Amino acid sequence: MNRLSLMTALSLFVAGSALAQVEVKDPWVRATVPAQTATGAFMELTAKEDARLVAARSPVAKIVEIHEMKMEGGVMKMRAIPKLDLPAGKPVTLSPSGYHIMLMGLKGQVKEGDSVPLTLVVETKTGKQEIQVKAHAMPLGGDGQGHSHH
Repeated sequence: MNRLSLMTALSLFVAGSALAQVEVKDPWVRATVPAQTATGAFMELTAKEDARLVAARSPVAKIVEIHEMKMEGGVMKMRAIPKLDLPAGKPVTLSPSGYHIMLMGLKGQVKEGDSVPLTLVVETKTGKQEIQVKAHAMPLGGDGQGHSHH
């Protein structure tokens, strides 16, 4: 098992060990250059029952927000959203060109190969739950597609 597969397996184990109602698959962040103050986190989320992602946190950033990117009047716009619906059994992809988690006010450079801790706050009909995730830092310019999907 290569290092990336191990990181992915570990992230799934961590999410599963919390009796999560949401499966987290292939979490990754984009590495940064030394002076860069923001980056994005990406993954696939599948809820067992209707849920919503209502917040995220990370010790590597001062501000962590759920964002969406969409075309408006022929222009791609990014904005923070208060929540992201996770319909039961339907994978929701967080990607560079759609929904994602923004990490802003970075406390240091995120280097390729780093493991970035994230806490996802998910709300279900039974209350809020926190899911601990370790996202692997992928190369600058990468799209996260070079890692294992197992």
